[in-house]
Amino acid sequence: MPFYHKLGTIPSKRHIQFRQADGSLYQEQLFGTIGFDGMSSLLYHIHPPTVVNEILGEKNIAPEIAIEKNMVMRSLQGFNVPPTDDYLESRVPVLVNNDVYIELASPKKSMTDYFYKNADADEVIFIHRGSGVLKTQLGNIDFSYGDYLVVPRGMIYQLHFESEDNRLFIVQSFHPVYTPKRYRNWFGQLLEHAPFCERDIRPPHVLEPIDEKGDFLIRIKKEDVLYSYVYAYHPFDVVGWDGYNYPYAFSIHEFEPITGRVHQPPPVHQTFETSAFVICSFVPRLYDYHPLSIPAPYNHSNIDSDEVLYYVDGDFMSRNHVEKGQITLHPAGIPHGPHPGAYERSIGKKDTQELAVMVDTFKPLKLTKQALGLELKEYKTSWKL
Repeated sequence: MPFYHKLGTIPSKRHIQFRQADGSLYQEQLFGTIGFDGMSSLLYHIHPPTVVNEILGEKNIAPEIAIEKNMVMRSLQGFNVPPTDDYLESRVPVLVNNDVYIELASPKKSMTDYFYKNADADEVIFIHRGSGVLKTQLGNIDFSYGDYLVVPRGMIYQLHFESEDNRLFIVQSFHPVYTPKRYRNWFGQLLEHAPFCERDIRPPHVLEPIDEKGDFLIRIKKEDVLYSYVYAYHPFDVVGWDGYNYPYAFSIHEFEPITGRVHQPPPVHQTFETSAFVICSFVPRLYDYHPLSIPAPYNHSNIDSDEVLYYVDGDFMSRNHVEKGQITLHPAGIPHGPHPGAYERSIGKKDTQELAVMVDTFKPLKLTKQALGLELKEYKTSWKL
């Protein structure tokens, strides 16, 4: 859970007069969640954030479901998603349910002609390839390979890339995204045994208020419809803010793995949580150190959750022939485990350099039409001896 943060210039108390140099009032905006009960921030705009010049239209962007009920182990070649100039058009949903959309994207161009707001969901954008700057109402965050960008719902943003070689793994969450509560004390502070701490979380660090009037296109996603609103003032006209609800970055390379004498279960890798799924980070680490340990994961059944693993880098000891950007899906109710030979082959290994992101959902996932176009058909029978 983010800690209190402030940036720019703010008045001494909430909801009091805060005037500009010309005597006019700054426009206060409460940016909050869960009614008035969740995390929030107070923003101070140069101009009212409510002035709409026109609404250009709308577009249905709902995922096209190909398989409603899945009981087959599957694998997708994520890097087969073709690069696309536009950021929003590059986003390809592959696995979805009512709680979460899992998407792949390979945008080539920065967002310079429009801004984006997801009014439906928090977004966790994992940077597999690429670097640049996330620009938001609340300031800028530099990003690079291995960063999670956590963007709360309703935040207006742009992604500016340094090159055209970008690969993103995106999780849209229809529930608020938090750090795991077992890592926090009752005040919200991350505990000593947590695999990361507040120093690792990077909130916006540069605030660049833009005082411009004109026509500013903001594309807003709501209930799987993309609306095109033209606002009269630049959305990044915030001169100061404070609170708990803001975008932030956390690098997978800052995750400190929890290890043990025998093989540890997946929850030790947990990085984010919601009420409907969790996100875990598998990072380079020492293997188990019991003299009779078996480093490879034991066979296990996900009775209550679908398991999605996105392979980022390194050699995956438990899998044969895994490539970067590959996704595996193991649905609830089917046991799965190491590929043939991997169990025995792991004995004696001291460490691993693997890097992966895992999403475990508590409700079944559906496959989209785009997912079927990326599928490795032979994966489901790849445990044959």
